[in-house]
Amino acid sequence: MEWLTNNWTLLVVVGAIIGVLVYYTKKFTALPSEQQLQKIHEWLLWAVIYTEKELGEGTGVAKLRFCYDLFIQRFPNFVTVISFDLFSKYVDEALIQMRKILETNKDIEAYVKD
Repeated sequence: MEWLTNNWTLLVVVGAIIGVLVYYTKKFTALPSEQQLQKIHEWLLWAVIYTEKELGEGTGVAKLRFCYDLFIQRFPNFVTVISFDLFSKYVDEALIQMRKILETNKDIEAYVKD
């Protein structure tokens, strides 16, 4: 018992280190797998096309927010894992892909412009 009272700070520090290690290990294991990321990227392509149709051109920030709101509804488990900055990067990639599709696929271009 005397050892405990003399070394309580050491025990608290060791407990805090173990707690931090457990937290980051859980956070790492919760990261999406490649298949889940692929599903998110495919869905984002749909989301940016849908958002482009709904909000039109020149509404970049509003479209990003609209896509993020749709993402939160569709993938609530990944909201804590994928930061808004990373999500914004994914949206930028999907926008590049969407522009290529709009150039080559007239049906989708007509859908967006209607």
